[in-house]
Amino acid sequence: MNTGWTGGQNAVGDIAPALAHYTDKVLFDEVWERPELSKRDRSLATVSALVAMGSTEQLNFHLAFARENGVTQQELIEALTHLAFYTGWPRAMAAITVAKDVFAVDERD
Repeated sequence: MNTGWTGGQNAVGDIAPALAHYTDKVLFDEVWERPELSKRDRSLATVSALVAMGSTEQLNFHLAFARENGVTQQELIEALTHLAFYTGWPRAMAAITVAKDVFAVDERD
């Protein structure tokens, strides 16, 4: 099990230590490490949920994380296109705008 996740602590630990703890220790160290779904599949599910909720602020991280977990740029674009029909056009367009920025950063690296 990965016990080193610190993203929550880095992001909000100074103001919300309990939220940072649950983010790091429960969500990422436990839930994301469960073997019943691959990290790749968890990333696709997470991106889909975020698009459905219109949570574009979280997509910056989760689109890049999905790439780290083996989801290709083309697969993410296809998922966002598919989601337009289920979550609404404005949400998909907002998500693809975030994706465009995330993918541009990937290309510079």
